[in-house]
Amino acid sequence: MRLRDKIPELDGATKWFNCTEIRRSELIGDKPTLFHFWSVSCELCKKTMSKVNVLRDEYRDELNVIAVHVPRSEMDLDFKKISKVAREYDISQPIYVDNRQKLMDVFKNKYVPAYYVFDKKGRLRHRHSGRGGMNMLRKRVNRVLD
Repeated sequence: MRLRDKIPELDGATKWFNCTEIRRSELIGDKPTLFHFWSVSCELCKKTMSKVNVLRDEYRDELNVIAVHVPRSEMDLDFKKISKVAREYDISQPIYVDNRQKLMDVFKNKYVPAYYVFDKKGRLRHRHSGRGGMNMLRKRVNRVLD
């Protein structure tokens, strides 16, 4: 996915947790949106989850946050395990379970954790993956909120 690309349709979820199905149209026009890709078998994802949760809570009324769970192995396909880890790490935002990696493919994403920030008009403004960049993520979120 390239900068300024639009939020894709959210078709193909294996399951949604913490909400009913969300449509792309619900994410455009009102607030910016942060997509956060993670996996239950990713230790780095678990370490950074608290920082994502801080953003979620701090900007509760100003920012949509969508967690996208993608499997890295067969053991990551278990809904009970995904739900358990989500509770343990306070992932209360909507979770798109992407067991068939439909959204992962649309985003052309190959990594977890990965972060995509879209502005109110649904255009991609920032993306990064891996260990660092949480301070930059906060700056980019603040920029799309202005």
